[in-house]
Amino acid sequence: MALTSLKKKRRIQIVALAAVALMGSTALIGYAMQDGINFFRSPSQVMAEPPAAAETFRIGGLVEEGSLVRGDGERIRFNVTDGGASVPVVFSGVLPDLFGENQGMVGTGRYVDGVFEASEILARHDETYMPKEVIDALKEQGTYVEPAPGS
Repeated sequence: MALTSLKKKRRIQIVALAAVALMGSTALIGYAMQDGINFFRSPSQVMAEPPAAAETFRIGGLVEEGSLVRGDGERIRFNVTDGGASVPVVFSGVLPDLFGENQGMVGTGRYVDGVFEASEILARHDETYMPKEVIDALKEQGTYVEPAPGS
């Protein structure tokens, strides 16, 4: 009789320990992934509801015509637009080869004091590609133009 209740207690302890370990590992995974999730916003969304300065997110749109200014060294300033709003962007680093005015781009960074400080800039990988998020944002503003066939 005593042997059976000892086995039962041991089994309950093992199940309880496994449950605690599972909850702990789930919490650690969730905490680790917290920084890896970056939400996408269009320039209109950023201007309508500016995010907190500590929040990292992605912004996408077209590089506004006439706004690209190369500064000292690798510092670049430009505006990104979705046709409805325009957000100033600063970036220090090397831009992708196909980056240019009136071209689609997606940047990762933070919105601080009215300027998006980009830590990473992605541009299309060929002459016809535009990121899906950018196309969706441009369509939402009614400024998206389908590329001509064969271009």
